[in-house]
Amino acid sequence: MSCVLIVDDEADFRETLRDAFEDDGYEVATAANGLEALHQLRSLESVCVVILDLVMPQLTGAEVYAAMQADPRLAAIPVIIASSDTSRAPAGVKALQKPLDLRTLKAEVAKRCRP
Repeated sequence: MSCVLIVDDEADFRETLRDAFEDDGYEVATAANGLEALHQLRSLESVCVVILDLVMPQLTGAEVYAAMQADPRLAAIPVIIASSDTSRAPAGVKALQKPLDLRTLKAEVAKRCRP
């Protein structure tokens, strides 16, 4: 089964999304910052999509995205930006403004990933 990786420094936000996607049958992993995200990406067997905040401690979402693009094993994993400031989202990456409409996010994940 493929995994949705949720990367956000807000614990309540991560848990809300985890519950929502697990209820829909997805396997879910979470990371509280960019360093954890890169560790998860390199250790999980199959990540089908990353939901990525931009504003985080340690490594920003933009830095995580850049590291993913530089790693041939991670570059093909789709990313959805979920942030309060989407103006800094990398070009060509789907960006959703917080507060999120959960139905919209679920539809975007479903385009990239199956439970």
